[in-house]
Amino acid sequence: MGSRHNAISQAFGVLEKTGLSRLLAPFTRGCGAIFMMHHVRAARLDAFQPNGHLEITPEFLRLAVERARANGYEIIALDEAVDLLKTGYGDKRYAVLTFDDGYRDNLEIAYPVLKELEAPFTVFVASGLVDRSTELWWVALERIIAENDEVVFSGGSEAGGVPCRTLAEKEACFEQLVNHLTLEVSEFDQRKIIRALCEHYEVDLPALADELVMNWDEVRQLASDPLVTIGAHTHDHFALARLDADAARADVLKGVSRLEHEIGMRPKHFAYPYGYSQAVSLRDADILREVGFASSVTTAPGVLQSVNARDLMMLPRVSLNGHFQDGSVVDQYLTGAPFALYRAARWAASGFGLRSGFSRLFPSTR
Repeated sequence: MGSRHNAISQAFGVLEKTGLSRLLAPFTRGCGAIFMMHHVRAARLDAFQPNGHLEITPEFLRLAVERARANGYEIIALDEAVDLLKTGYGDKRYAVLTFDDGYRDNLEIAYPVLKELEAPFTVFVASGLVDRSTELWWVALERIIAENDEVVFSGGSEAGGVPCRTLAEKEACFEQLVNHLTLEVSEFDQRKIIRALCEHYEVDLPALADELVMNWDEVRQLASDPLVTIGAHTHDHFALARLDADAARADVLKGVSRLEHEIGMRPKHFAYPYGYSQAVSLRDADILREVGFASSVTTAPGVLQSVNARDLMMLPRVSLNGHFQDGSVVDQYLTGAPFALYRAARWAASGFGLRSGFSRLFPSTR
């Protein structure tokens, strides 16, 4: 993280010390917020953690719930939030807790905390990960780079590989490979490349899913508690917008079918995989409407506003980022001010340098 981390921390500090967020809050905070999380587990000490933004500690999870409540937000289920958004929210403010992918720590670590706090939550399950038939490719890539001084792959340099000896080289290597896999090759070629990499570097992809992702008995255990909602997250965790319409629809429907078969209920809510703009399109929202979902959440940063009731298939979320596990950051998010400034920065002239700076507050997710 380095200088980028420091710059973002300073930006939050400025918002807090100047009181700008509090001044803007009456105009920017909206009616509620949908928090987005992935892993909940003890902090790792590894220097190289390119997926670290996807991990928060159980202590921070508890703190986030407590800070939301202290700010006057009720923690409610996604069903209720969607109903409130559709019917008008009045003076009530609410927060929804969501987790993507279906990691085992959601059951073993997050669930006991939230059960104690009587805080409902949603887990969006990618059924292919539970079936062990699809790939946690971003985790596999992190481990390959961490354990090697050079990574050779089909999109490598002329010399045949990308150096990754130092921490800076490892971070650059990860970024280069992720860009190649998510922007330059198709979703299907992405998986072929990852499987070849894992075979070459002896990373067992099904074993990786066994290590990190719930099995179906564990998903059913969570689903049996009325506190928990199980949502869909596709089957193969593809970026839907990068597939043709038939393939995107098939991935959504397979995820729905597997969840319905395994837990005995059809999921009503959906989360799009990934957080970059090329991963989600309005076409995908139309597919989800046709399938019959009540709502779908994106990774677009923002709080809930009355305008979001116009399209329940493109709801924004607030990412609880593993690099910024501080209660004051939760307070800032709930004002809505950072997201309003982010949108303003996107509209600003590129010469101001604001867009890139503020966009780093909200890194993409996997």
